[in-house]
Amino acid sequence: MSTLKLISWNVNGIRAAEKKGFLDWLAASNADVIAVQETKAHPEQLSAALRTPAGYASAFASAEKKGYSGVATFSRLPVRHTEVGLDDARFDHEGRTLITEFDRFVFFNIYFPNGGRGPEWVQHKLAFYKRFLERVAGFRAQGRAVIVCGDVNTAFAEIDLARPKENAKTSGFLPEERAGMGEFFSAGLIDTFRHLKPDAVKYSWWDQRTGARAKGIGWRLDYFFVTPDLRDSILDAEIHDDVVGSDHCPVSLTLRA
Repeated sequence: MSTLKLISWNVNGIRAAEKKGFLDWLAASNADVIAVQETKAHPEQLSAALRTPAGYASAFASAEKKGYSGVATFSRLPVRHTEVGLDDARFDHEGRTLITEFDRFVFFNIYFPNGGRGPEWVQHKLAFYKRFLERVAGFRAQGRAVIVCGDVNTAFAEIDLARPKENAKTSGFLPEERAGMGEFFSAGLIDTFRHLKPDAVKYSWWDQRTGARAKGIGWRLDYFFVTPDLRDSILDAEIHDDVVGSDHCPVSLTLRA
């Protein structure tokens, strides 16, 4: 059976990741599309091997602020069109979004805002969520299937973090953030990992300052979502918590081609 493999990884600095073997990992992944977040670099700051890995076309969205945010998408599939940003000046200077149109689906690679710097950033995050859903709805109105991946910076349910009660007032698990993410599901997006593995306890992010990864104290912040027209094509969804090199680990989605 022919399959499509897609991977998302918040690398927490792509130049640092390169020094830790990122390109070897990419080559061994055998993925058709790889989305990375928090590149923290502009393309001109990268090695030629990172800008155009062997066998992959690449696209980058960079923040105006150096060393901040940034996403990149590497693809072995033919690309129809690539758009940087959400077509919204409130967000597009932050280098958070790449929208790639393939023949079969539209692919969103997003580094969603973190609300941890205060209430105004939580509101910024929620406004970003809303604008993102508007863009998804636009493609849905055209009859396009949509895949969304990235670091959503929210754990949706208590099963998605090790210490839900202790973090009830922490950004990333605030009621309003969880409600904002709930709108993804109201719009029809399917959390592919939870769809296949409703009771699985796995995390994709750990606080490096506290040694949380070794203690198993994590959060599931990284997701693949698909629209209902792709539901029957989902073959596997996984969190690769054995892969090191960042405070996040890769997550993957395998579809029937």
